Amino acid sequence: MTNKRVVVTGASSGIGAAAVRALRKTGWDVIAVARREDRLKDLAEETGARTIACDVTDRSSVESMARQVLADGGVDAIVNNAGGAFGMDPVATGDPQDWVRMYNVNVLGALNVTQAFLPALRENGEGSILMLTSTAALAAYEGGAGYCAAKAGEEAMTQALRLEEAEHNVRVIEILPGMVKTEEFSLNRLGDAAAAEKIYAGVEKPLTADDVADVMAYALNAPHHVNLDQVVIRPVAQAAQHKVIRR
Repeated sequence: MTNKRVVVTGASSGIGAAAVRALRKTGWDVIAVARREDRLKDLAEETGARTIACDVTDRSSVESMARQVLADGGVDAIVNNAGGAFGMDPVATGDPQDWVRMYNVNVLGALNVTQAFLPALRENGEGSILMLTSTAALAAYEGGAGYCAAKAGEEAMTQALRLEEAEHNVRVIEILPGMVKTEEFSLNRLGDAAAAEKIYAGVEKPLTADDVADVMAYALNAPHHVNLDQVVIRPVAQAAQHKVIRR
């Protein structure tokens, strides 16, 4: 059990909410951050986490959130989980606004939060940054160019950050999930429940949010000198981005 403080973004649902639960179970003081206050209220009642409403794409909102967190003391870790995918159009017909939206939340959102807390993490002496990216950063696929580009950008930022912050003893962890079945990710991307469900059709045991959250908690609870630089998590049925076993 630990007694450390962590900020988790995108905490109102899916992997973010699961990460809050997993970290609370191992004794972390968790500040759960997301836009939807109603979801945060329910999560706070369930887990005892502190919550702050914040839009990570709005720099002033992030700075206000960080001031609230740091007014109560330091911070040991941040989890940049907020993100999302929008649309499945090919490059030829993709909506540039979808690309902008994905870049803003996946890359600039993580940048805003990281910059807001980096001085405190350096001062801590054993700070950690966990970036939740995606296997989409590693291999492109048809209809996924915008999301793959955004996640590849976030991954590149993560790798540079690790090199830059090693001298400050800030640990930078990257978790890259493959196929995870959550209540909102595919629905938000496709906008249709039936189309979203087809993504998982016939796949035995896709990953759950809890599966990913367990690995996130393990990585943060490992001794600080142990860095899980890059962890790829897929279900057995997804041998690669382009090979999924459906029965």
